Amino acid sequence: MSTSTGALLIHGLGGTQYDLGSLHKTLKRAGIETHTLTLPGHGTTPEDLLPVRAEDWIDAVTARYREVAARHDTLHVIGMCLGALLAVELCKRVRHRQGKLVSLAAPVFIDGWSTPWYRGLRKLVYRIPGLAARMRVEEEEPYGIKNELVRSIVKAKFERGENFHYRWVPLACIREVDRLRRFVQRGLDAIACPSLIIHAHEDELTSVRSARFLNDAIADSRMVLLDNSYHMICVDNDRDQVAADILQFMDRSPAPARAGRAAAMSADQAERLLGQYREAMLSGRFEDLFPLFAEDVVWQEGGDNPLSGVYHGRGGLIDLFSRVMDYSRNTFTVASVGPPAPAGRGFAMPLAFQVRDGATPCHGAATHTLRLRNDSIARVTSQAVDPAAADALWRRLAVASGLEPEGDAMDPATQAIPADALEDAFEAAVIALRALPQAPSLNVAIRLHAYEQQARRGDAPPQDAPDAPLRARIDLAAWRLLAGLPADQARRRYIALIRRLDPDT
Repeated sequence: MSTSTGALLIHGLGGTQYDLGSLHKTLKRAGIETHTLTLPGHGTTPEDLLPVRAEDWIDAVTARYREVAARHDTLHVIGMCLGALLAVELCKRVRHRQGKLVSLAAPVFIDGWSTPWYRGLRKLVYRIPGLAARMRVEEEEPYGIKNELVRSIVKAKFERGENFHYRWVPLACIREVDRLRRFVQRGLDAIACPSLIIHAHEDELTSVRSARFLNDAIADSRMVLLDNSYHMICVDNDRDQVAADILQFMDRSPAPARAGRAAAMSADQAERLLGQYREAMLSGRFEDLFPLFAEDVVWQEGGDNPLSGVYHGRGGLIDLFSRVMDYSRNTFTVASVGPPAPAGRGFAMPLAFQVRDGATPCHGAATHTLRLRNDSIARVTSQAVDPAAADALWRRLAVASGLEPEGDAMDPATQAIPADALEDAFEAAVIALRALPQAPSLNVAIRLHAYEQQARRGDAPPQDAPDAPLRARIDLAAWRLLAGLPADQARRRYIALIRRLDPDT
């Protein structure tokens, strides 16, 4: 038997390894050898799901588990969606003690806010011979993804016919999922291994009731509830938190991605790659950009504004482009991209763009300098032609959107408030909020509430009240994002935000 640590990863219904995002690579970089399987009926066409029974999935997972368990002293079991149900049932049946269990968005109950039509009627349909085999359950927006950019990438993959996920599954297959759910709901006290249950508050398929059910029934378990994702938590906004929580649960630290060895690129390859980059920018199909980047790509956004900084990996670029679209309220368009010109070891491409500031069109220009490696884009440096104008534009748009990133830049006057006068200035700002000529947007109001709570009470409690209303959960989630922020800094950020809303404050 090997002395290494392994992990068995189980994908979701109709899916593939894509369901788990980059978790395979994250675990490998942390020294955990990953193993997977393609569940029966998957990886071909949806029709192949028709004869599959829940027992077939369980048997396949059990066989793979026994094969892999023989190779490791420690073996963790991780499942997403249907895979989470199978992971739970597997650990129950084999009395798994060789490692830990991670359940990701397990649909113990199908009761999310966007549950399809078949939720209430499907059990009646099951009774009509042959009907469930003929009926289809289509994969529809939002595809379990809250992040609009990631969702557009998934939609483009569907439109191109890429075989990463079925577009539909037979209703008869949902019947087998229902049978599996009933298996899972019984005998959970037999699970003896440490278990981590991760679920999103806004999961549109299965509510947090599922996570709480598992957490209450499994003796050695802990639960993490996410605040900014839908069902597909491994690829959505909270994907980095999911990976970090899993690594921490497995007593591992994240390892940095290692750059691949550079391979020579021909002039034709470089021209083709730069042409694809230019076309994706001009067409506004930003989802077409991401396959062009290396996995360990680095994007450096110049300037001193809410977009400025260094973004690492494709996940970092999703954050960058999401911010661009959020701050511009989806008005950002690229008007022109000039031909590439050699610039040191890279290629410089001039770019002009347009956004709308309310009803006013605003124009900007930047130069993107691209470094290429192994037939992919390894580094991008973006520098505005007029840095001062670009900084002012993006600061203005970020404030107007109410979506300023954490670490809001404070004006010099707020930074200069003496410590012994800060408390009075903060209380004056709280009073000034009530006297604003126009109430702030909901996003800004949530941020102000979070800063005030952090200033007055310190870090937020880790869990919501059992029956907390949605708005209270949102307020608490925003407050939690400020964990560790000193009270004086929370006061200054509150004051700075009030001054932006009313410069006379």
